[in-house]
Amino acid sequence: MENDRRSYTGIFVALAMIFVPCLVVSNLIAGKLWEIIPGIAVPASAILFPVTYILSDVFTEVYGFERTRLVIWLGFLCNFIAVVAYVITILLPYPKYWYEQEAFAVVLGMTPRFLIASLAAYLLGEFSNSITLSKLKVKNKGEHLWSRLIISTVIGEALDSVIFILIAFVGVLPARQLFMMIIFQYVIKLIFEVVCSPLTIRFIGYIKKKDEIDTYDYEQKYKFF
Repeated sequence: MENDRRSYTGIFVALAMIFVPCLVVSNLIAGKLWEIIPGIAVPASAILFPVTYILSDVFTEVYGFERTRLVIWLGFLCNFIAVVAYVITILLPYPKYWYEQEAFAVVLGMTPRFLIASLAAYLLGEFSNSITLSKLKVKNKGEHLWSRLIISTVIGEALDSVIFILIAFVGVLPARQLFMMIIFQYVIKLIFEVVCSPLTIRFIGYIKKKDEIDTYDYEQKYKFF
């Protein structure tokens, strides 16, 4: 397992800088419901949030679990800062001639329930995805990358979808609609991963060659901190 400073390469930093806004923007747009078919809707974040799982796969496969854990917590911190900024901004006094306060609050406002849902789903989903991929890489001796990417995403996205939808919408939406929302959001994310997997594999190969890093998490202790 590599833990030296070489793993903090320019590519690693650049990808981390892409990961964070994808996460923050995903949580920002999650309040908008996207009606896929009449009567069935999913959070609009389904169009962007899968990118964070693809990047998490890249981090884990190339740089290892410890570096991925750092990025996951960095994303968590940045998202929390964004939410605090939204709340403070909404509470700031505004002039009487500014009529957009209500709309502004609706778009940026995040209830405590919604915040807990997004943060809990993110942490458990991302960590399970990274841990699964890391363990499978060691078990398979670096072979079968495509299947490892899909299996880790199947587990991580399942936890993310179930936890987020249940915490955010139980008691608000009927049980049938909740179930359909979970299923459709999950399927969309998996399709995204499968479609992008050929590019993901090529990109991973490029980074390994460019940075000369291919981390195996032997004897890794999978802790949240």
